[in-house]
Amino acid sequence: MRIVTRADFDGVVCAALLYEAENITHPIYWVKPSDMQHGRIQLHSEDIIANLPYVEGCALWFDHHITNEPNRPVNGLFKMAPSAAGIVYEFYKERLTTDFTELIRHADDIDSANLTREQVRHPENDPYLLLSMTISSRIKADEPYWNKLVQLLRGKKIDRIMADSEVKTRCEQTIAQNLRFKDLLRKHTHLHGQVAVSDFRSFEKSPDGNRFLVYSLFPESMVAVKIRYAIEDSEKVIVSVGRSIFNPGCRVNVGQMLSQFGGGGHAGAGAASFHKRHSDTYIPEIIDILMKNE
Repeated sequence: MRIVTRADFDGVVCAALLYEAENITHPIYWVKPSDMQHGRIQLHSEDIIANLPYVEGCALWFDHHITNEPNRPVNGLFKMAPSAAGIVYEFYKERLTTDFTELIRHADDIDSANLTREQVRHPENDPYLLLSMTISSRIKADEPYWNKLVQLLRGKKIDRIMADSEVKTRCEQTIAQNLRFKDLLRKHTHLHGQVAVSDFRSFEKSPDGNRFLVYSLFPESMVAVKIRYAIEDSEKVIVSVGRSIFNPGCRVNVGQMLSQFGGGGHAGAGAASFHKRHSDTYIPEIIDILMKNE
């Protein structure tokens, strides 16, 4: 069997649990949701898909994104939940010999952005949150690191994981990256009513960093939009949208809205990617929908 998942903290935890519960015989297949949606991925009948859109013919499927909700029964489990990892844990809990309760609690909080202002401002004080920020699907060369984290999370406590030399180095790099990202967010973010729009298309390589920080820097905003070019394809624009975790009031179902533009996600957060020729049409439409807040 093979695990097919995405490279974020939720996907990494899903993989750790599946390794414990199933007889996994092949390396993890790390993919992006857009690759699944556009049929660019070759899957097999023994694949276990987690935290990604459903593909007909897989062995098992686990997900929690509202835009991926199936219209018929499937093998596995789908439900609205804070994390896909929590769903995998619920499905296999009786079979697992290790208590993953603490790990799942943190995966739930991180994936659902159930965080305090202190955690957002100083993620270096929260080992699980900081660890999650060292994972970026944008850097395909990091695949050995994602695989390493899967194995570490299977059998080691968080203090032992954070003491690993590679993890420690990446955490230090992430802290420095977050400081740079904070300055760039201030320079490249503009408010459209209560919509904070961060446009990084002027960068050859879009800056990355603490994805929750914009809600703290622009507390008057109810929703944030980040625009950038895809690293692997400069002809592709990626738009990420998230409701503020500190200033509730955005009524737009983000995932459903972005499904109109080739994307998807949760009610509170999601992303869409499209050819840059659509930018002058799609981006103003997205911002307009968010400003109307209907």
